[in-house]
Amino acid sequence: MLFDQPPGTLLPVGGLSHGHKGYGMALLVETLTAGLAGFGRADPKEGWGATVHITLHDLNAFGGREAFLRQMDHVAAQCRDNTPIDPAKPVRLPGEGGLKRRDTQSKNGVRLHPSIARSLHAAEQRHGLQLAQALL
Repeated sequence: MLFDQPPGTLLPVGGLSHGHKGYGMALLVETLTAGLAGFGRADPKEGWGATVHITLHDLNAFGGREAFLRQMDHVAAQCRDNTPIDPAKPVRLPGEGGLKRRDTQSKNGVRLHPSIARSLHAAEQRHGLQLAQALL
C-alpha cells in the first residue's frame, strides 16, 4: 500500500490476510483487567476506573528459571540492538526510563515543580509536618 497510487501507509502486523495482531492483545488486556475486576468500559465514564491484573508464575513449573532468563535476555538484547532513529537515544525496554529516574531520585532527591511544593505547604500546616526543604 505504501507504494500504491495514491500512496498509503504500512499495514499492521498480520496485513490484509491475517488481520491486526494488536486487536487480540487489546482484547486480552481488557479481559484480564476490566473483565476480571468487574469494572470497566461498560460502566459510567465518571470518575477514575483503572483496573490492574497481576499474574504470578512458578517458573519451575514451566521450563525453569534459567531457561526463562535465557529466553528473555535474548529478546531484550534483540530489542536493544535495534538501530535507534536518534543515536543519542538508544532503544530501551519499557520501564527502563522509570528505573533510571528512580535511581537518580533516590540518590539526588525528587525535583518538584514549585507549584507542587506550595500546595504541600497547606498539608504540612494541617498535619503538623515539616517537609524536607530543597537542597541548594
